[in-house]
Amino acid sequence: MKQYFKLAIFTLLIMHLGFACGQQSEKVTPDAEIQTTGQVQEIEVLKQEQQKTQEVEDVVGAQEEQAKSGGFDEKEFILESVELKRQFDYGNLSSGHLTVKSWEALGKKDWESVWAYTQKCFDLHEDEARKQQASLSGFPASDKQSVYDVLNNVGTCYFIRAEGLMRQEKWEEALLAFQYVIDNFKYSQCWDPRGWFWSPAKVSQESIDKINKMLRGEEVAKEEEEKPKAPESKLTLFDPGTEDIVDYAKYGKLENVGTKDYKYVISDQVGLMQACGEGIYPNSSSWRKNPAYIALKGTERLKGDHWEFIHTDDLQANFFKWNMAAEPPGVKQFYRGVILEKAGLWKHAVKTYYSIVVNFPNTIGWTYWKTPWYIGPASLHRARYILRNHPELGMKLEGAKIITQNTYDDDVSNDVFITDPGKIVRCSAQELIPAREDLSDIKIAKNVGTEHIRLLQYENGHWQLLVDGQPFPLRAITYAPTKIGQSPDEGTLGNWMEEDFDQNGKIDGPYDAWVDKNGNNAQDADEPNVGDFKLMKEMGVNCIRVYHHPAKVNKELLRDLYENYGIMTVMGDFLGMYAIGSGASWYEGTDYSNPEHQKNMLQTLKEMVNEFKDEPWILFWLLGNENNYGIACNAKTEPRPYYKFVNEAAKMVKELDPTRPVAICNGDVLYLDIFAQECSAVDIYGTNAYRGKEGFGNYWQDVKLVADKAAIITEFGCGAYWEGKPLEKGEEAQAEYHRGSWEDIQYNMAGYGEGNALGGIVFEYVDEWWKAYEPSKHDWKGQFKGPFPDGFMHEEWLGICGQGDGSDSPLLRTLRRGYYTYQDLWTKN
Repeated sequence: MKQYFKLAIFTLLIMHLGFACGQQSEKVTPDAEIQTTGQVQEIEVLKQEQQKTQEVEDVVGAQEEQAKSGGFDEKEFILESVELKRQFDYGNLSSGHLTVKSWEALGKKDWESVWAYTQKCFDLHEDEARKQQASLSGFPASDKQSVYDVLNNVGTCYFIRAEGLMRQEKWEEALLAFQYVIDNFKYSQCWDPRGWFWSPAKVSQESIDKINKMLRGEEVAKEEEEKPKAPESKLTLFDPGTEDIVDYAKYGKLENVGTKDYKYVISDQVGLMQACGEGIYPNSSSWRKNPAYIALKGTERLKGDHWEFIHTDDLQANFFKWNMAAEPPGVKQFYRGVILEKAGLWKHAVKTYYSIVVNFPNTIGWTYWKTPWYIGPASLHRARYILRNHPELGMKLEGAKIITQNTYDDDVSNDVFITDPGKIVRCSAQELIPAREDLSDIKIAKNVGTEHIRLLQYENGHWQLLVDGQPFPLRAITYAPTKIGQSPDEGTLGNWMEEDFDQNGKIDGPYDAWVDKNGNNAQDADEPNVGDFKLMKEMGVNCIRVYHHPAKVNKELLRDLYENYGIMTVMGDFLGMYAIGSGASWYEGTDYSNPEHQKNMLQTLKEMVNEFKDEPWILFWLLGNENNYGIACNAKTEPRPYYKFVNEAAKMVKELDPTRPVAICNGDVLYLDIFAQECSAVDIYGTNAYRGKEGFGNYWQDVKLVADKAAIITEFGCGAYWEGKPLEKGEEAQAEYHRGSWEDIQYNMAGYGEGNALGGIVFEYVDEWWKAYEPSKHDWKGQFKGPFPDGFMHEEWLGICGQGDGSDSPLLRTLRRGYYTYQDLWTKN
């Protein structure tokens, strides 16, 4: 009798703990999943946690009565049930929490826990997920994703289970499990902590394809090799126009220059068409006479969506397609300029971009993230970039400026554009080199810090950072040499400041990294361990960026970096981003109006400053990490409370350490106006910005006009991968991107341009393989669209150093062209 009751209570507990799915070794089939869920639904114990708990208590109570009459051993039962609860702590049983637990278990390769946590999610939430799936005919809009959290989490959990089977090399079971995701949760999406959704169904199909190829003994080809490729073609113009520099005043009137009412009124349209040439407004017809177009008209090469005709190598088809595109004229013109630039037709590209400044400076486009994108300023800076990098053209832009107002949110209805198109003039190559203003006789208007570290503002509005009395242009890089296979998404990320995988008593990346000179992924006799610290010093780095949590900071290591390599550290606090430091759960998110969250964040910030303020290697304090994008916090939806809290945090830091500046890390210029209103205590405005190889556009101007702060770029970079191109082409494009970005920073430092740039922080030193999909594979898939060589961000390729084939991670380094580009920019110039 005792054994009967013990078995009954154990059966009930097992069902509560999600074990009804059976043994791990059984095959996962759609029928089995549905049957298991149906059994649990029949008992209805898992619908509400309160109901489940009560039922268990009822059974336990009955058994206690039996125990009093000798029915079973109460103490033995309690110990066994506690052990089960300890092993599988389900937490609050929300679909989001269970998904997080499932990811963590997957990362630890704890297959039993993967099974238990995912099954618990299915048992509790699959009914609702199926209802949400049935209500959709396509992926929901990004602003509606929260409505479909249950669908997203259940679909993700099924994907996690399939992924776990694949990692155990249970190929047939994995194929069935991946197919189940595709068949049942087609519109589920998984939130990537870096700020975007991806489709488990889409990735499941990719995994199915890879597994099937492997089972057939075929080599798994790269994704781009499976895509149909456009042919390569050169772009030739039928009508290049009669003027290299169009004199717009000759063909019309530029009215209200330098005001919000600026406009260009054409008086001689025919003359302007002839001057501009093919594809440049108002010449919207001569391209149709181009023999190349006549030959292509009606062919397959011109079929398809015009947005797919930007980054292919069929430049002739791309150009004609964008002449036909049903888009606003400024948008059409911009992408024609991009194609002309790619074709090396520099003069015509400059004319195209400048035509936008003259005719359509107010044009608004939209990014991948559905945020406004201001095409007029972008075109102005692209024209400047071409002219600066091609002195053989003998031209420069003089007096051109577009100031945008009320543009620091996603509402375009109140945007204001103040435009002065200036003019393009002839010049010598020497005149393209910016002249530096002498600051020696200009008085200092503001002084932050002490003798060791000082931030100065001169009376002309320019800013400069000094260390020990000498100018300190911030030549920094984000350093986090992650061992391949580790992932914060799966809870396996280690602490690079402590790791010693080769067990030689030295920390791996800083001291034991070696350069694979010949690319054979083997350490040869002439490839000694040199360490990243030495490599960064030789590159010209003078600072790295780190955060004091969640991993412990090795003070002795960073002290050695400073004393023996001359490299300082920017120390950051996430300030509630990703819910770090606030005490909030990931799915709850940091609430900047919550007194408890505020208290927790100020405490961790206080601990950081008190721990490190006496270290000479701390350059300045950095608050947040693009919190205004709202990942696991409410700074995007409630920006004013966030920036008010930032100001209170900055004031506290200054009280604890008045010797150093305080900076913020924002996401581009979103809410720059609210920052300016609320953050008087912050000294430096920093932003993570990925705007393209031309640099950062109006950024320096915006910060100066709106906030009057010193400015830095806290994160910028480009992947070294270019879809469909050899790896060396990707490296070349990455190096070009970095050179253009740094030159833009340099041309706005004290004495130049806007004069408020202090420098920048390159992202990043070495590739991290966890950022796209499987942490042990170097994924080539682009995560999202953006201004990169092939139109996509490849986050796993952002390092200016690579890790080879991963066989000697975290030690092996391949130095890419970007490394040598910075060595040239930072040590020779």
